[in-house]
Amino acid sequence: MKSILDNRPLLAEKVAEVAEVAGYLWQKGWAERNGGNITVNITALADEEIRNMQAISDITPIGRTMPHLKGCYFFCKGTNKRMRDLARKPMENASVIRILDDCSNYVIIADNPVKPTSELASHLLMHNYMTGKGSNYKAVLHTHPIDLVAMTHNSIFLEKDILTYLLWSMIPETRAFCPKGLGIIPYEMPSSFDLADATVRELEEYDVVMWEKHGICAVSENITEAFDMVDTLSKSAQIYLTAKQMGFEPDGMSLMQMEEIRIAFNLPK
Repeated sequence: MKSILDNRPLLAEKVAEVAEVAGYLWQKGWAERNGGNITVNITALADEEIRNMQAISDITPIGRTMPHLKGCYFFCKGTNKRMRDLARKPMENASVIRILDDCSNYVIIADNPVKPTSELASHLLMHNYMTGKGSNYKAVLHTHPIDLVAMTHNSIFLEKDILTYLLWSMIPETRAFCPKGLGIIPYEMPSSFDLADATVRELEEYDVVMWEKHGICAVSENITEAFDMVDTLSKSAQIYLTAKQMGFEPDGMSLMQMEEIRIAFNLPK
């Protein structure tokens, strides 16, 4: 069977990167059953032949109008598909979609009519926001890190930037590689537009957003960078929780020490 990846090494490389990250998510225990989602904007890799591909699905409404995504293409994990399967056989557990010119509907064009993630509208709202402001961010990752989700069950950590400064203070790399910190969204129904809208608002300030008692969402230039931010935050959470299990409250880096990291790495305030 002919694949959209055939004779397109850059697109094949992008899909392979998604598959690699999907495997990491499964290995870490962050992707139970069909948990988590990945979408990547691949419009820049859509050649004339791709743009002329016929739909292999019915026209499907997004649920919102996405004015900045007209004619865009996305690689999307399939709904009810497992990350471990996406890692092994990405084109059987995901699909490529085209946003129609009305900016309100999409069709699947390859390789199989695998319905995209149930949180597609949420993901597309994030892509619409990023594209609209001229960002070079192309990837959206949603996953369920055990340690970070556990910390959202403590209301103290839900206050603005409390968790950011705690995690920054655990290890210098967190301040360096997650320079914008971690946004917090109080519990909303999964897959709802209320959750999507709240996430977009948080993306005005953060690249990584925590959904209370649910999971985390990260955006970046590519899916590996999005994963790396979550992985780094998770490492900090593990250090904190390990210290607590040992019976003490970790000291953490001081505000002065974290400011030294910010200056040394030329990070935003």
